[in-house]
Amino acid sequence: MAAQSSISQPPLPLAGRVAIVTGSSRGIGRAIAIHLAELGARIVVNYTSKSADAERVAAEINDFPAREEITGKGPRAIVVQANVSEPSQVKSLFDAAESAFESPVHILVNSAGILDAKYPSIADTTVEDFDRTFSVNTKGSFLCSKEAANRLKRGGGGRIILLTSSMTRNLKPGYGAYAASKAAVETMAKILAKELKGTGITANCVAPGPIATDMFFEGKSAELVQKTVEECPLGRLGEVKDVVPLVGFLASDGGEWVNGQIIAVNGGYV
Repeated sequence: MAAQSSISQPPLPLAGRVAIVTGSSRGIGRAIAIHLAELGARIVVNYTSKSADAERVAAEINDFPAREEITGKGPRAIVVQANVSEPSQVKSLFDAAESAFESPVHILVNSAGILDAKYPSIADTTVEDFDRTFSVNTKGSFLCSKEAANRLKRGGGGRIILLTSSMTRNLKPGYGAYAASKAAVETMAKILAKELKGTGITANCVAPGPIATDMFFEGKSAELVQKTVEECPLGRLGEVKDVVPLVGFLASDGGEWVNGQIIAVNGGYV
């Protein structure tokens, strides 16, 4: 009897593409980096202060089984420290990607963000906390988008995906500065999509609802967490696995016709 032929593997939709995922040492960013790698992308794992966490993400990706269509020079993932609120560091982030993978960047996912776990009212928000929130969430998205708009591959496959929040619609007390910082990003993304006309680069926002990450749980009592669960029509918190398929779709060729949109992923919470 003839030996049974091996079954060919399905093609990887992001094979040969380079993706920068900011804030990808933990939480949603970590899950996105791993998911895009599973789709074939080569990944820049970005962090600000948690180097060990970032190295673990890169190690997990670099341990993936080899696939012929993504075999190239260097590793599948590299780790780059950069504060997204600093212009020179954002530039260095893109420089490192281009150098390591000998390719222009195709995909930017900006997942870096902060939330004031004191949940102050606007009246009680300090100017320092307000500035810090906008520096990371809004200025960081601006700087990453600016660099991406100038440096992503033209002619198809270029994707800018910015993580915002369903709090821009839910408008809960205690989230004034945070929701405002993310709402500004959503407006910017809509304009950016129009400004990129002719480049083949799309720009969209993904706006998760309550997702069970360290950032969500920080500063919340068990009673508040339970109240949030009860407010969700599906009776649970979201998980990172609920968010990453959408990001993967937007990053792929199949997501090209989705452009300039704010897509909520919240299970009906808002």
